[in-house]
Amino acid sequence: MTNNQQVYGFGLTAILFWSTAAVAFKIALSGISFVALLLYSSGTASVVLLVIAMYQRKLPILRTFKIRDWLKVAGAGFLNPFGYYMVLLYAYSVLPAQIAQPLNYTWPIMLVLLSVPLLGQKLSYKSFFAILVSFAGVFVISAQGELLNYKLDPPMGVLMATGSSIIWALFWIVNLRNKHDEVIKLMLNFFFGFVYTAVAVALFFEIQTPSLKSILASIYVGFFEMGFTFVLWLMALKHAKSNARISNLVFISPFLSLGFIWLILGEQIHTTTFAGLVLIIVGIFIQQSISNKKKSV
Repeated sequence: MTNNQQVYGFGLTAILFWSTAAVAFKIALSGISFVALLLYSSGTASVVLLVIAMYQRKLPILRTFKIRDWLKVAGAGFLNPFGYYMVLLYAYSVLPAQIAQPLNYTWPIMLVLLSVPLLGQKLSYKSFFAILVSFAGVFVISAQGELLNYKLDPPMGVLMATGSSIIWALFWIVNLRNKHDEVIKLMLNFFFGFVYTAVAVALFFEIQTPSLKSILASIYVGFFEMGFTFVLWLMALKHAKSNARISNLVFISPFLSLGFIWLILGEQIHTTTFAGLVLIIVGIFIQQSISNKKKSV
């Protein structure tokens, strides 16, 4: 197998696993609360990433951490997985999977918006148009097949699904400024996220005895949505000749995911879901073309 084949193998395997996440979320949520799902899955991811870090002999890196480094990963862990998945999984608990899943893919557009106040970047007219195209997609998806009789239902679910992308974009910016090893950062992010979730459960929530199906689905989420798959993706990016080409594979995921949602969960996919997702992706590609032109100048 050539290096290029190996890179695409890592990338496409990660995409395949991420495409099954929406189904796994809904299966787990059929028997437990969204908070319990986050508790079990983030705990699983923490263990998986610890094992990977041990296998890669990266744990000695922790000895180089200063207090500010621990504060950085603790803060990032509050954003992701704690804040991000708390919001996203709530959305999945109240929305059909086909609605929650594509709304979450607005994060590249949210990243552009947040880069204005946080990174001092300017918003061009073309970028503004790209954002409008993607948000038109959000509007179409939230119609849930009733575009002519539009009603935001439930409004909190739609806001949470879209809002989760803001948290992810913010996490991306914060994580970008931390130059430590990616696997170590992920491991610590998920460890702190698990701790935050456990504290939240102890103070505000009640966890009931889960079914075996929900537990297995939660472990699957921790392994294949969170821990192992992120490392696969990092390996693909690390060895790729062009990160842009590999990164664009991500946009296969929401379409594959809709297929799994239809096949496994039995949801009838609305025309508005597909059309809205296309608009979101088109807006993202427009923005990417603008960014690529700036880099080439």
